[in-house]
Amino acid sequence: MTNRKPRGIRNNNPGNIRYNGTTWVGLSLPPSDGEFCVFTEPKYGIRALARIIKVYNTKYGINTVAGIIKRWAPSCENDTNAYIRSVCHQTGFGAKSELDLGDCKTMLVLVKAIIQHENGQQPYTDQQILEGFKC
Repeated sequence: MTNRKPRGIRNNNPGNIRYNGTTWVGLSLPPSDGEFCVFTEPKYGIRALARIIKVYNTKYGINTVAGIIKRWAPSCENDTNAYIRSVCHQTGFGAKSELDLGDCKTMLVLVKAIIQHENGQQPYTDQQILEGFKC
């Protein structure tokens, strides 16, 4: 049995963002593994994850864990309710509590919880994640 890292970690795409043609900063060439984006460094995958969450807020008015996760991981392919419970447990946020997605501390704990759920691990330091927000 090999000790391979989860796909999201291997791809420097800890949010497991599907490739849809978006020309993200830091995409590798080729830009996907056939399904998911591949980034040159983790900070670029973290950047994309954070930017998507912020678009959910600015474009769709989504600012709760439940709203974010329902859009991020739709129930047609995920156990969305379990995902919401997992993120709420890790962050301490209520599923329907309004979040300030412009606040770095809020985004930090939210992104860490999403990375943990997506990969079964969260190997990045707070500094690495915050660096991704600045890209």
